[in-house]
Amino acid sequence: MTNGFMTRQTFETISPFLDACNVDLKSFDREFYKSACHGRLQPVLDSITGMKALDIWVEVTTLVIPGQNDSDGELQHIARFIAGVSPEIPWHISRFHQSYQYGDTIPTPPETLRKAYRLGKEAGLQFVYVGNMPGEEKDTLCPACSHPLIERDSFFAPKSSVSNSRCPKCGSVVPGVFR
Repeated sequence: MTNGFMTRQTFETISPFLDACNVDLKSFDREFYKSACHGRLQPVLDSITGMKALDIWVEVTTLVIPGQNDSDGELQHIARFIAGVSPEIPWHISRFHQSYQYGDTIPTPPETLRKAYRLGKEAGLQFVYVGNMPGEEKDTLCPACSHPLIERDSFFAPKSSVSNSRCPKCGSVVPGVFR
């Protein structure tokens, strides 16, 4: 897991030793990155595209915070950006729970997370997951036949039917790192 704020030289240097990386894409708004993260958005986007270009398995996580990064437009921008890099990049949409500096902010409503899930699928993403909330949107389904491949329970993946990177039902290749 990384905030993605690194130079091209950094991820090129570590790429021989890195099979996979989950990048925390906090927002698609430059001002949010500047004020809330004291950073910049573009280096994070560059890290996602750069690592994918180096054949590093990339996943993206977005913590959806009510009133901060949960608008339809922003969620669409995130989903379209990820799909533009590769529709095979998994997008983990996480539910916000009150803590630290956002103690007065309500938890992310389930309908907002379902909306983000739908927007990700509409953008063409093959693997979209809702985290920190129960429901089917947390499981990995075969992009070809929708057979459940990895069934998750909270943060654990107790049941996986992927064998040799293939769906056991239809035989389609399933992208990812399965070691």
